[in-house]
Amino acid sequence: MDSKTIQKYAKRKTKNLEEGAVKYFNKYIRLRDTDDYGFGRCISSGRPVQFGTSYCHEGHFYPAKIWSMRFLEDNVHVQSLSDNYYKSSNALEYKKNLIQKIGQDRVDYLDHLSDLDKRRKRLSTYDRRIVYIEVIEEYKQKCKKMLLNKMF
Repeated sequence: MDSKTIQKYAKRKTKNLEEGAVKYFNKYIRLRDTDDYGFGRCISSGRPVQFGTSYCHEGHFYPAKIWSMRFLEDNVHVQSLSDNYYKSSNALEYKKNLIQKIGQDRVDYLDHLSDLDKRRKRLSTYDRRIVYIEVIEEYKQKCKKMLLNKMF
């Protein structure tokens, strides 16, 4: 990442950068997992969800508190409010449908990354800021591209 990009975000607090990164990453996941009209299906239950409604969430297979999994696209998919909050992600159905969607090899890789994360040191504030800036920049562009193909 170039210094100009880092300078652009220099005055923002780390918490604001984190919120921006989450905002753009989650928006991308909702755009990715919905059709051209904004409709998609929950990864766990198959319930219909619509982009832009409070029922359309992005659910993590491995929790977002696991740092290496937080912004990993294979780990996050559209989920209904019911499955994400009230059923604690409905993990058994999530895993079954995740294997169908991305394949057993990629799910095994997620398992491997989760195990590795337990042995990692926590990132410094500076490193976290850099990751947040990278996520903001990358997913802001991805969202712009995806919105060109959507009908809403």
